[in-house]
Amino acid sequence: MPGGRLTQQERQQIALGLTDSLPYAEIARRLDRPTSTVTREVMRNGGPNGYRADLAHHATERRAHRRKPAPSRGAEAAPRPDGRDAQAVADYEEAFTTVVMASGLNRMGARVLTNLFLTDSGSLTASELAQRLQVSPASISKAITFLESQSLVRRERDERRRDRYVVDDELFFQATIASARANDHLVAIARQGVALLGAHTPAAVRLENIARFLDFISESITRAAEQAREVLRSRPSTATSHVPPGHSDQAATRS
Repeated sequence: MPGGRLTQQERQQIALGLTDSLPYAEIARRLDRPTSTVTREVMRNGGPNGYRADLAHHATERRAHRRKPAPSRGAEAAPRPDGRDAQAVADYEEAFTTVVMASGLNRMGARVLTNLFLTDSGSLTASELAQRLQVSPASISKAITFLESQSLVRRERDERRRDRYVVDDELFFQATIASARANDHLVAIARQGVALLGAHTPAAVRLENIARFLDFISESITRAAEQAREVLRSRPSTATSHVPPGHSDQAATRS
């Protein structure tokens, strides 16, 4: 797997791939680079609609000049208390963060969420997060405030009366429901427009179709989340973890 920074020619190929609407994985394959490298490059430099190869290259050079020399990667990573491969976990954490960023979170929010997901306990204090990520408590506070507003984390008090930030199975369900409910405001404002503009005008018809579409999407997401809720509470096995709820008998019959 090639290492080192992207060259200007590679950035131009990324820009061409985005213009052709190629997925990140295909662009990465053509460059012989990890998909996470391409995803991170695009998200750091304007996103898929704003990426410009020359601007991205100059921005990377400026960041490199400002950045302090990084510690040598040749040194062996400090062992983890849980016995896991420290470097492999760090690489996976970076890849997971990049994917979460691609879903719409900023980098700090994505890093906080990733760290919570990858802890066995599913909970950390603000000071623990700040220490893990080597950032200020203010940065953690800002990220947590946004994640709470999206129902992606919740807080609880531990025995020492410290705030702990938690991700669990129920929260993931609640976040999905909250995402579906967020459409309700759009539905309401669209239907206000229908009444205002006149039910049979082209603009009103357009707004009513938008409202009906979003209503259908919200109901479908909510119904699917309710049906799949049990998946989050179960312990998957190797044999059945890929089988959707209600399909195990059919899968067994086919096998």
